[in-house]
Amino acid sequence: MNNFVNLWSYLSTTPLLWLTATIGAYLVAEKVSERLRNPPWANPVLISVALLSPILIFTNTNYGTYFEGAQFIHFLLGPATVALALPLWDNRATIQKSVVPILCALVAGSAVAAGSAILLAQAFDLPMNVLLSLAPKSTTAPVALGISEAIGGIPTLTAVLVILTGIIGAIIVTPLMNILSITDWQARGFAAGVAAHGIGTARAFKVNPIAGAYAGIAMALNALLTSLIVPILLKWLT
Repeated sequence: MNNFVNLWSYLSTTPLLWLTATIGAYLVAEKVSERLRNPPWANPVLISVALLSPILIFTNTNYGTYFEGAQFIHFLLGPATVALALPLWDNRATIQKSVVPILCALVAGSAVAAGSAILLAQAFDLPMNVLLSLAPKSTTAPVALGISEAIGGIPTLTAVLVILTGIIGAIIVTPLMNILSITDWQARGFAAGVAAHGIGTARAFKVNPIAGAYAGIAMALNALLTSLIVPILLKWLT
């Protein structure tokens, strides 16, 4: 037992341990989701959180120690943000043909996502720094963190809110679209990308490739528009 404790004490200070644990948890989560035939509620990110959280609690590992290991994944968010240009370029012909409805849906979705968060935060009398952290929750994580830091929010809180928004969106988007009888895969995918960023886009690709492509377009455009409209909405609504 003492040998095990000593081994754990050594491994827990090694960044590679938590990087490996994060990747391993996600791979297991993917397999579980596939085995269950990818239902909306079996989201790989949610399952990964459910697998990692008890381990961190049981081993009394704080977030700082965990992040030292997982920061390489965090670093990859930067290149991932740049890669958002790829779905825009690959689908440039489609965007040109549908530029008016795409822009209308984008402006409506982005404004409602950020504006509703601000108004609800005010209605519940949340502190201003929490309100500022909540405003960019519906855009992809690297952009949301940059916006939060620029406007005076708490980036770590924004990161949590972004992940929660993505998970909730990915879980409810398919049942909601079915209830509303929306069968157009382009519309379904675009809505998922605007409301639930990368996690919603990943879910859209599993449901239908056309929906996934449009979710990628929406996610990229929403990242750009949100960075422009959040400061304006804050001045107007607060």
